[in-house]
Amino acid sequence: MQSQKPFFDDLARVASGALGALSGLRAEMEAMIRQQFERFTASLDMVPKEEFEVVRAMAIKAREENEALAARVAALEAAFVAAPPAKTKAAPKPKA
Repeated sequence: MQSQKPFFDDLARVASGALGALSGLRAEMEAMIRQQFERFTASLDMVPKEEFEVVRAMAIKAREENEALAARVAALEAAFVAAPPAKTKAAPKPKA
């Protein structure tokens, strides 16, 4: 049994080294994939999320203001139609 112990120790060290190398390779592959993805998205000229959210908020505010103004115009039109026309006095003719 004594002769097999160094064998298993060596095998454990080799396996540990292989796992360390694989984890390093995995990190390097992830970095390469991330870099390729960033290069791809940069070539698409995509808008960052922060800018998109700002423009979206502006559009929502503009839509709300437009709806409020449309309601105000409708109310003014209804008041104008419902009100009887006001009689105006004819301006007196100037004497010559």
